[in-house]
Amino acid sequence: MFVMKTLILFVLTAIAEIIGCYLPYLWLKEGKSAWLLVPAALALALFAWLLSLHPAAAGRVYAAYGGVYIVVAIFWLWGVEGIKPSGWDFLGAFVAITGMAIIMFAPRG
Repeated sequence: MFVMKTLILFVLTAIAEIIGCYLPYLWLKEGKSAWLLVPAALALALFAWLLSLHPAAAGRVYAAYGGVYIVVAIFWLWGVEGIKPSGWDFLGAFVAITGMAIIMFAPRG
């Protein structure tokens, strides 16, 4: 249960962070409304709050979260931006998620 809760929390955290960064990108690069900054700020606040829900040490959570962020970002690239990731993208995401698993779920003594 701990593993599933951790993974779901990380995925939700990554989605919140990506939304919080993607919306200002749309405003700055695509000429969209500055009103996108409001939900972006809310998404980034949600991102910070979600990171605080993990019971592990903050540094370990931040390090492991990076691996999940990479995987979610690759799927964002595909699903939202419509760019199919390459095999190299998927290999990199696999390496990152493996690193996350080692950091978060290795036995501690």
